[in-house]
Amino acid sequence: MPAFRPRYADLPEEIAVFPLSGALLLPGGRLPLNIFEPRYLAMTFDSLARGRMFGMVQPDTHLPRGESGSALYRVGCLGRLSSFSETEDGRLLIALTGVIRFRIAEELPLAPGGYRRVHADYADFAADLVPEEGSAAYDRAELLDALRPYFRARGIEANWEAVEQSADAMLVTTLSMVCPFDVPEKQALLEAPDCAERARMLVALMRMGAVANSPSEGRPS
Repeated sequence: MPAFRPRYADLPEEIAVFPLSGALLLPGGRLPLNIFEPRYLAMTFDSLARGRMFGMVQPDTHLPRGESGSALYRVGCLGRLSSFSETEDGRLLIALTGVIRFRIAEELPLAPGGYRRVHADYADFAADLVPEEGSAAYDRAELLDALRPYFRARGIEANWEAVEQSADAMLVTTLSMVCPFDVPEKQALLEAPDCAERARMLVALMRMGAVANSPSEGRPS
């Protein structure tokens, strides 16, 4: 099945947003979500009826809360509901596939269901709608050399055969989304201008993380 790629002119100007710390969605990435709060259940059902899209954005805890809740980072990612199932206890298990990043131009009044909405500006991110094919412009060997000690230090098991077989751009997208970086680090990865710069950030973050999480040796007790 071909990937869903809307035309720039067809992107929704007003979108619902799901603020969630540490949850990074990137264009082309796939984010599983467990929806159970009433307002986000309402958001999901409304989105299913209105184009199947909503935005993921991280709260910015460095800024004061507003009337609608936590302050938000200004850049998020629009996603499309690509899978959906309902559990017996009323939860929704969905997968959101990243479409394009957006900048919050303004926050709108809460929707009737209680969830947050924004006016989205996609102007800076039109290139997200063009899939990166072939070899991305970064040092893949350097990335893998940083990845192994980082996963080892964090106690993360990996399917290395799958890692080796991943296309360049998708490898960077997947690692950015699944690695347990802090919220500001996730946001920096989201706002990276392109795959190559995101890969360089990943290498730096993984190298720092490997050192920070390695057992101390030779230190006096």
